[in-house]
Amino acid sequence: MKFLKKRELWSHKGDNGKVLVIGGSKDYIGAPALAALAALRTGIDLSVVAAPEQTAWQINTYSPDLITKKFEGDFFNWDNVKDVIDYCEDGNFNAILIGPGLGLEPNTMDFVKEVVERIQLPKVIDADALKALKDAEIRNAVLTPHKAEFYALTDEKLPEDLEEKAKIVKNQAKKDKIILLKGHTDIITDGNSIKLNQTGNPGMTIGGTGDVLAGLCLGFLAQTKDLLNSAHTAAYLNGRIGDYLLRKKGYGFTASDMIELIPIIKKKIKWI
Repeated sequence: MKFLKKRELWSHKGDNGKVLVIGGSKDYIGAPALAALAALRTGIDLSVVAAPEQTAWQINTYSPDLITKKFEGDFFNWDNVKDVIDYCEDGNFNAILIGPGLGLEPNTMDFVKEVVERIQLPKVIDADALKALKDAEIRNAVLTPHKAEFYALTDEKLPEDLEEKAKIVKNQAKKDKIILLKGHTDIITDGNSIKLNQTGNPGMTIGGTGDVLAGLCLGFLAQTKDLLNSAHTAAYLNGRIGDYLLRKKGYGFTASDMIELIPIIKKKIKWI
């Protein structure tokens, strides 16, 4: 049985998914753009980036396929909270991603915690946003930390042993708070079951591959509302794309190289 439903013949723009990426800052422009493009390549209809104004204008020049919503300031801050939440609630989005390129300004961390706790939509939480949520109420979400971000989120140091590591991650997850721990072997868990993913390679330590992963998860979540399987499918596909690029190009491929391959490799995987 396929994970994604077949697109209806008479569907209209927006019927197949609309997502919002909340990210970017004056220092980080590429991360939210990569994530939004990755989401778009999963088969959704519309991908929007909410970003500080100057960052959003630069994203507009990066790709004509992305829509941007511009907010005042160089970084997201407490003053943006109401406007961002209103935009999320009024925009008919199926899922949101918060984190790529946000930066670590204290005001941004306060913004993240408030937005995550108040927005009820299915969400993916990645990158800098994870560092703001140690004591937050997190629901209806996929979290995508690497081991350092997992420590910042939980105060738990992870061992090298895979079985012990998986137990610790499982204990921190819940049915409505999925954890996708990125690593040599990805661990995906809802606090009950554990899925492991072993696609991928050391070439994927290059910057931006995590943004692509978060975007893939966002796109699948928008189409299915299935937190656990969206996370697992995203991890598997992300690694398969990286493995293909390693065979074709060797080390030195980029996250941008991955974007174009998403629909091609996805089509080869019969269960997606």
